Amino acid sequence: MSEEIRNLEPKQLWDIFYALTQIPRPSRHEQKVQDWAVKFGENLGLETIKDEVGNVIIRKPATAGMENCKGVILQGHLDMVPQKNSDKDHDFVTDPIDTFVDGNWVTANGTTLGADNGIGVSSALAVLASKTLKHGPVEVLLTATEETGMDGAIGLKGGLLQGDILINTDTEEEGTFSIGCAGGIDVTATFKKKMTKKIPKKLSAFKLKVTGLKGGHSGVDIHLGRGNANKVFFRILKEVNNAFGVVLADIQGGSLRNAIPREAFGVVAVKTKKADAFIEKVSEMAEIIKAELVLVEPDLLIEVETAGMPESIMKKGFQKKLTRAVWAAPNDVVRMSDSMSGTVETSTNLATVKAGKENVVVSCLVRSFSETAKDALASRLESVFKLAGASVVLDGSYPGWQPNIESEILEVMKNLYSDQFGKTPELLAMHAGLECGILGSTYTNWDMISIGPTIKFPHSPDEKVNIETVQKYWDFLLNTLENIPTK
Repeated sequence: MSEEIRNLEPKQLWDIFYALTQIPRPSRHEQKVQDWAVKFGENLGLETIKDEVGNVIIRKPATAGMENCKGVILQGHLDMVPQKNSDKDHDFVTDPIDTFVDGNWVTANGTTLGADNGIGVSSALAVLASKTLKHGPVEVLLTATEETGMDGAIGLKGGLLQGDILINTDTEEEGTFSIGCAGGIDVTATFKKKMTKKIPKKLSAFKLKVTGLKGGHSGVDIHLGRGNANKVFFRILKEVNNAFGVVLADIQGGSLRNAIPREAFGVVAVKTKKADAFIEKVSEMAEIIKAELVLVEPDLLIEVETAGMPESIMKKGFQKKLTRAVWAAPNDVVRMSDSMSGTVETSTNLATVKAGKENVVVSCLVRSFSETAKDALASRLESVFKLAGASVVLDGSYPGWQPNIESEILEVMKNLYSDQFGKTPELLAMHAGLECGILGSTYTNWDMISIGPTIKFPHSPDEKVNIETVQKYWDFLLNTLENIPTK
């Protein structure tokens, strides 16, 4: 069904987006899509550069009579978040995305769609391909590995870009202009596993499964109060361990640092004579948690099924420390902004809990508009995990983007939008890691703004993009490029 999106308007944009969906491009597997973007620019006869960190830059000269306009950089990221439903057979490294039209939306079959940021990338490339658009000097900057560390933005060297105005294409609500964003830092706690192969006799093993949660973007969706599969899992584990001495053998919770975890799976063991009571307790807790989350997580499913006996189980002391630390660690919105009503200032997402051969690794992503609040919350998480005996690394820190309400391009675009659509756009400081903060720290002269069509549920298999708003976004982008201020 994928090709039906090629019949949508604006056709050139959707054709390019279709091509993107056919190129596997999860973060850190971007060579093919980078090569495709380079070839795209070269086939148009445009100056095309790929830098040492994988960013692709393509330059298009001004159309006749507009050479004196300020230079515009259209910017998006080439990678996408690889999330799929547990029953979906899909390899993001090798398989294309299967898209389809669902009423007024384009979505994917059981996987993330990649509209984040594929639609923005497609619009920038469609500008390059257009033979009728009037514009000043245009550069397209397609960054690498945004979703798992903003590597491209961090590695971009000064002096490569010549423009004056950056239009980022990663905002996900049409009619909203993003003029600021939160910074972030990764907190990674590593617990050295303490296991025993001396498994008591007369134990029964089970798989404890938490599924059906919505997940979503750990910044954009963090205020929605969605369930966190890791928190749900360890809440249950703590209770059944206290009541029945349930022991943990394995845990695999969440998948990506910047996605609210939708699923968690663990292998546990309990004395056979207590197995029925254990199952009943899990069922009881499932009903309690489902009742708490019923309005936001109607499809939450907590299940117990019989499993083979593991070769080893966690030692009691180690399990207690791990369980208490994960359950105690801050998660969700920590503070709302005092200056921007209704905006999250500081949050953290307990993203993954993964048991390997030697360690259990817990990863969290802290976000904040305040550098000091960001560092304080990271320190708080560090304290929780160190108290439980883990080693903790704080890394990947990136700056936020401070709003500039005196921005020239903001004023120009506000007026253009009001004239074109008869309403004033909303201004947003986004609780997500737009690359503008990092890019603006290298290119301090840039006047920056971010726009885009309406995309719902990014970073989850429910991701979808609204067709009507893609057309509206495209029309407004063309209008903006035709009315860029002169130097």
